[in-house]
Amino acid sequence: MTEGLKAVLFDLDGTLIDTEKYYRRIWPLACAHFGFTLTEEMYFQLRSLGRPFVRERFGEWFGEAFDYDKVRDYRMGLFREYVAEHGIDLKPGAVELLSFLKERGVICATATATDEERTREYLTQVGLLKYFDRICCATQVEHGKPSPELYRYALEILGLKTEEAIAVEDAPNGVRSAASAGLRVIYIPDQKDDEDEISGLYYRKCSSLFDLIDEK
Repeated sequence: MTEGLKAVLFDLDGTLIDTEKYYRRIWPLACAHFGFTLTEEMYFQLRSLGRPFVRERFGEWFGEAFDYDKVRDYRMGLFREYVAEHGIDLKPGAVELLSFLKERGVICATATATDEERTREYLTQVGLLKYFDRICCATQVEHGKPSPELYRYALEILGLKTEEAIAVEDAPNGVRSAASAGLRVIYIPDQKDDEDEISGLYYRKCSSLFDLIDEK
């Protein structure tokens, strides 16, 4: 995998850290607290979605009566409670793959919908921050995923061409973002396998990060 490769751009939630299982439970709880019903299918549409698009999606579902900022703040409070009680688990193979890449001089960067402050906080908490050369977040660009802007931004600041990097993603919005930027995409499904929805957009599907470790 590393032959000719200069960088790997990683999504965060559901790809490196096992937090989507929390969001899957917490988003519906937060909505219910304010009298709205968020179905599981609705939640799946939110994965890796940039914040402006999330706001727009909720508006389409629930109209002007839905106060996105208030619900999001409540959801974040629930998330902090969950993390305080349960911690944050790593996805299988995260440490092993990042160590493998760093030993071979491959640049590691994030390309996440999570803001920079929380990205650094989570990566520090799970001991992964030391592996990253650059933190790239959707809050650093105008449009997050599924727009290709975040991945194009990451390539620009790293000074790389699309063929010199790959993206690792767990959900359709992230796969669409990276593929639209011209990157080869590794798809590792989390929570739900949306293979039919993104068929043809990724070049390799794996069961875990361990599958990306080889000696070639």
